[in-house]
Amino acid sequence: MRRRMLRAAALQACMLLALPLQAADRATPPDLPATELARQAIDQEPGVIEARRAFDASTHGAAALRASPNEWTTRLSAQRRRYDIGANSNEWQAALERTVRVGGKARIDSQLGDTELVIAQARIDEARHEAARALADLWIDTLAAIRLQELLAEQLAFAETNHQAVQSRQRAGDASLLDLNVARADVLEVQRQRSAAVTDEAKARARLRGRFPQLSFAPVPLAEPHELDWQEAQWRERILAESDPLRIAAGQLRKAELTASRSRADRVPDPTFGVFTGSEANRSERIVGLSVSIPLSGTYREARMRQALQEAEVARASLERQRSAQESEIAETVLDANGALARWRLSELGLATTRDSARLTQRAYTLGEADLQALLLARRQSLDAATAAVQARVQALRRHYRLLVDAHLIWGLADE
Repeated sequence: MRRRMLRAAALQACMLLALPLQAADRATPPDLPATELARQAIDQEPGVIEARRAFDASTHGAAALRASPNEWTTRLSAQRRRYDIGANSNEWQAALERTVRVGGKARIDSQLGDTELVIAQARIDEARHEAARALADLWIDTLAAIRLQELLAEQLAFAETNHQAVQSRQRAGDASLLDLNVARADVLEVQRQRSAAVTDEAKARARLRGRFPQLSFAPVPLAEPHELDWQEAQWRERILAESDPLRIAAGQLRKAELTASRSRADRVPDPTFGVFTGSEANRSERIVGLSVSIPLSGTYREARMRQALQEAEVARASLERQRSAQESEIAETVLDANGALARWRLSELGLATTRDSARLTQRAYTLGEADLQALLLARRQSLDAATAAVQARVQALRRHYRLLVDAHLIWGLADE
């Protein structure tokens, strides 16, 4: 019977592990760094290095808890006894003592050390997760800045073509000097916007390089957003199961519970055992003995226990609060991803329309069938539509990639 139960438990465990393993086997999106490059950059991120150093410190703390804070104590005393009759006596006493943990305190301390290691490892995983988030955001920001700069370069060429058309009509006497000045001002405005875009691109590259200096940046086109392949409930289940903040909060709760157990056990004070020897009466008397000292428990230990119990309740409430906050964040991210995808599709339709309109208006102006204001308005509308399309694309990709990172589906984050 027991063997069948063990087989059933093993089978259930394999079934539970199957989905995460299958879900984790996803190709990295084409507009993000390759997995190997991303893992190297994430592992070298300062926050991750800091968390690893903290884990190393926790290993020593755990070892100290297992070894016990109580140390051997030596005690030496010497005295000179004066007699009214006879020679004085030089006397001494030496003792060796140590406090012993009783009531299961050694076991609790060992569990506290193990819990500290679990929390420290979860902090490493959370640092890697936050670094992955930052890498995805900064990478997409840089690609978006490059695309906007390219877009304004296209608009500058369009505005210069318009200016040349106005010059041709002005030379033919079909356009005024005012029209030429307005067209020139439009070119200067696009040049100003492009200069700002070039600066934004340089700043985006600098932010990426500053956070991940070892990562080489290779510009690639932004990918096309697509429908999320999971529903909100599936994303929520996966992300909560992989959540490092929840693991940290659960570890803090476990630590608080163990601390409360330790405080409860501390209501029984630890005794101190010792052995001692001495010499008295001009070395004619040798003393060998044992000693035991036990502190008397009072209200201090009771108050500490009650404090620890309340702190455990605080940790439990913190875990529930973080879970609720993360569920809300997941729901918002899924809604934002779907909403951005819908806006991107609409903006792409609008972009195609405005581009055609700008091209036709430019041709019409060249043939004298449209005025300058219509030409400039068509160009600005095409720029607004193109900018909106890029921004919607970036938002859709950013939210989708945020879900992939939070669910540990790319860059080997599930292997933590």
